[in-house]
Amino acid sequence: MTTLLTLMIATVAFVAAPAEDKWEKAIATFEAADKETPPPHDGIVFVGSSSIRMWKTKAAFPDLPVINRGFGGSQMADSVRFADRIVTPYEPRVVVVFAGGNDIAAGKTPQQVFDDFKALTAKIHAKLPKTKIYYVSLFPTVARQKIDDKFRESNGLIEAYTKTNPLLGFVDTRTKMTAEDGGPIPALLLADGLHMNDKGYAIWNEKIGPILRAEFKKENAAVAK
Repeated sequence: MTTLLTLMIATVAFVAAPAEDKWEKAIATFEAADKETPPPHDGIVFVGSSSIRMWKTKAAFPDLPVINRGFGGSQMADSVRFADRIVTPYEPRVVVVFAGGNDIAAGKTPQQVFDDFKALTAKIHAKLPKTKIYYVSLFPTVARQKIDDKFRESNGLIEAYTKTNPLLGFVDTRTKMTAEDGGPIPALLLADGLHMNDKGYAIWNEKIGPILRAEFKKENAAVAK
C-alpha cells in the first residue's frame, strides 16, 4: 500500500511538473549579456525570428545604437511573451520586428499573426507610449513558396493596421525581394532556400537604414529646439 501511494504521488508530481520553456535559455543568455555589458537605452531594438538573429545589425548600422534580440525559430507570440525581458527594459526609441513566417509554417493563420502583432505593439506601448514600432514585411522564399499567399495576406493585414497609428510603420522589403513572376529570388537566399544571404540583407539595409536614421535625426532635432 505504501509503495503504491508513493508511486501515485511520484506520478502526479511528474505530470504536474511544468515543461521547460524552449526559449528560456536564449532569453537568459541575453539577460546575462546585459548584466555584463549594459546595452544602450533610447536606441533601436531588433526583435523576432532567425532573420533578425542572423542580421549583422551592428555592422549594418555602425552609426546607430542597436540591440539585436532575435531568437531563431521563434514566432510572433514568443516576441510578445518575452517583450518585457528583451524589449521594454532598454526603453528603445525604435523597435524593428520581423516574425510571422514560422507562425504560418506551423499552421497559424494570417489573422493569428496579425493579432499577435497587435498584442506585441500593445504590450510595448503600455510601457513605452512614444516608441516607434516598424514591421518588416514577409518575403517569398523557395522553402515556403507554397504558403506565400498567406505571407502576402499577413503583410496586408499588418500594413493596413500600421496606417491607423503614427507610432507604427510598415517596411516593404518584399517588393525588391520578389521575382517578376511573383515568386522568390533564389540569389538572395542561402542554400536552405529560406534564410537570406548577404545580398538579401543588403536590400534590408538599404530599405530600413534611411528610416532608422531619419527617426534619430528627427528626435535629435526636436531635442535641439
